[in-house]
Amino acid sequence: MTIRSLSARAVHVAIVTGANHGIGAATARVLARADTRVLWTYLRTTAAPDGPDPLPRGLAHEADLRDAAAPARLFDLAEAELGPVDILVNNATGWVQDTFRPETRDRFGRTMQPVSAATVDQNLAVDARAGALMIAELARRHVARGATWGRIVGLTSGGPHGFPEEVSYGAAKGALERYTLAAATELAEFGVTANVVHPPVTDTGWVTDAVRQEVARSAELVHVARPEEVADVIAYLCSDAARLVSGNVLHLR
Repeated sequence: MTIRSLSARAVHVAIVTGANHGIGAATARVLARADTRVLWTYLRTTAAPDGPDPLPRGLAHEADLRDAAAPARLFDLAEAELGPVDILVNNATGWVQDTFRPETRDRFGRTMQPVSAATVDQNLAVDARAGALMIAELARRHVARGATWGRIVGLTSGGPHGFPEEVSYGAAKGALERYTLAAATELAEFGVTANVVHPPVTDTGWVTDAVRQEVARSAELVHVARPEEVADVIAYLCSDAARLVSGNVLHLR
């Protein structure tokens, strides 16, 4: 899917968190191709590339979203360098895998930790608290400048029965869902839509042959997606064409 422009008005400005790889990087590129100025944020880790590739119509900035002051600084930077932010994609995660069970390996051989204050705090700080603070920053600035167009998209995972073997991550994503859906209701009168995207199993570098075999056997999971496929859906939700789509959790398959 190619989106020529997000709306007929001036160029939009987006913040995409966790944009140094996977779905976040793909989303930043799709938005940039749609004439959006993008601030893509990232955090250097041992599990992901150091930073994003050069991005047209935007800039990259390293930020630790566990710092409660980071959201305000990111919006300040975006406004100073790119213009007022009217698109927010909450993609970053503090993912660490934990479990209530005694096992130390999940069914794919990945290392799990027991649920602890550290695992709970790391997941909640980025996926839930930072996501909420990013939404709050967009909302405050949007209303203060009398803006009438805005888009919020959050990324989620897990399901109605939680996320076994990734329990704190699933709980944090559940909180982000609630924040985003509340924003859809509270900010509707200001022209803001807010939706949550639940990607299918997506090959962001962690998918192994064992994962592909399990997906192939599952009637629910259907297939392994590419990050660009998920990014196309996110970009659609950030477009004028999706102006009537708000307050939803979209399960992709």
